[in-house]
Amino acid sequence: MNKKLFAKLVESMTQMNEIARGERSPSREFHVDAIAIKALRSKTGLSQPKFAALLHVNVGTLRNWEQGLREPTGPAKALLMAISRDPTHVLKALAA
Repeated sequence: MNKKLFAKLVESMTQMNEIARGERSPSREFHVDAIAIKALRSKTGLSQPKFAALLHVNVGTLRNWEQGLREPTGPAKALLMAISRDPTHVLKALAA
């Protein structure tokens, strides 16, 4: 890894820690609504059990997201965002 890229990575991690400690506000926040999650799953052609397994969450959790009772967080939210942007490649990578 070159020095410039490493410096950017360190800066990003420092900012992440500041956000986690409440010292800084995130530059942007992403909210995933229930309709979008259900539409995304439908777009992939996967059943709830298969989509939940791909995300490493319980089917009940996925159902809660799709019904708007809960909102995904952390890695699951990041995966959903990645799938929405490039479903073919992300699903292929997750299935490998």
